[in-house]
Amino acid sequence: QVQLVESGGGLVQAGGSLRLSCAASGMSFSSYVMAWFRQAPGTEREFVSGISRGGGSTHYADSVKGRFTISRDNAKNTVYLQMNSLEPEDTAVYYCTAAPRLWIATSRHEYDYWGQGTQVTVSS
Repeated sequence: QVQLVESGGGLVQAGGSLRLSCAASGMSFSSYVMAWFRQAPGTEREFVSGISRGGGSTHYADSVKGRFTISRDNAKNTVYLQMNSLEPEDTAVYYCTAAPRLWIATSRHEYDYWGQGTQVTVSS
C-alpha cells in the first residue's frame, strides 16, 4: 500500500532553516503530484507548496514564497521542502501528500494519500 513518511522536523529559532523529506513507497512516484500542507492547532490544514510529476512546475502559498523551496528526486521516490528564514508563524505539523493528477492542486480534498506529519516549531 502507499506509504508517505516525513522526516526532518524539529525546533529551530526564528530565522533558521529546516529541510523536510518525504519518502514514498507502494506507488509509481513519478505519476503523482506531490505537495506539502501544514496545520497549526485550531486551524484548517493549509496548502504550503506543490510540485508537478516531473518537477518542472512548482507552486507556493503566498506566505512562504521566497523562503521555502520544494523539490523532488524521482529516482529516490522522495520530495523535499527546504525552509529558510523561518518565522514563529510557520509553527505547525507539516504533512506530505500525493495525488495521481496532472496539475498541482491547492485544496486538501484533491489529494489521496497523506503522511503522518512532522512537527516544526519555530521559537521567537
